[in-house]
Amino acid sequence: MNYILPPYLKPGDKVAIVCTARKFSVQEAQPAIALLESWGLEVVLGQTIGLDNFQLGGTDAERIADFNTQLKDPQIKAIWCARGGYGTVRIIDSIDFTLLQQQPKWIVGFSDVTTLHSHVHNLGIATIHGIMAFSVPLAKEESKESLHKALFGECLSYTLTTDSGNRNGKAKGVLVGGNLSILYSLLGSVSSIDTKGKILFIEDLDEYLYHVDRMMHNLKRNGMLADLAALIVGGMTDMHDNSIPFGYNAQEIILDAVKDYNYPVVFHFPAGHGLSNRALKLGTIVELDAQDHQVTVSFS
Repeated sequence: MNYILPPYLKPGDKVAIVCTARKFSVQEAQPAIALLESWGLEVVLGQTIGLDNFQLGGTDAERIADFNTQLKDPQIKAIWCARGGYGTVRIIDSIDFTLLQQQPKWIVGFSDVTTLHSHVHNLGIATIHGIMAFSVPLAKEESKESLHKALFGECLSYTLTTDSGNRNGKAKGVLVGGNLSILYSLLGSVSSIDTKGKILFIEDLDEYLYHVDRMMHNLKRNGMLADLAALIVGGMTDMHDNSIPFGYNAQEIILDAVKDYNYPVVFHFPAGHGLSNRALKLGTIVELDAQDHQVTVSFS
């Protein structure tokens, strides 16, 4: 499949900030607005910004309507999800993605937004895994700069130090993935992704180690690990163990799940819920070169 790249942004373009999951106030949006305006962009706050439905940024109907409004508006060139948490899966089947297919635009976010990334990936349209509006106050400068590069179509590549757990090698393929828990939860649905021949990225937060093992083996049983071009592991942040230890850390669990396959594996990529969250253009070709001295990840 040839994936469609939405038009890259230019100064003067409009970006909408919306809630697909957890609530987000107008006051909380101010740092994100300032960042986008510093890039020469015009900000449109969706109708869900400021809504309060317990944890969620409005009812399901309100979040669906807001997202569809931004998809329909030809002046909106990117939709930036306000924050993650939980809730995107409740609305995914009611979003009118024919609007996105007719008029591709960048969808940006991470964590719970993996639901959108995966569903849109199956439509053949690229998206951006990166910081959200909520992330801006604490985001590192390099995370913000990487999002700018991804949105504006500038050269995007990363050079990393090696990790002792890495499996060296070279790979080239379409990048897919996101939050491991969300990928796991989408299995069996129309939003579950085909990973064959692709480079899979995974990250997660606040999980028990036995559950990481359960998720990795479920991905394996569903054929999502067998035919990868490579595996990139981002932050496996704030993992937990039981009073009786599971016996393996997250890295060891992942290596055990892919031990039957022969492709490069890279750990500690600076993306996910950690301090650094570099932008990744999902649905685009990536070249990975993992060697003893360094790891490079370059986007076409």
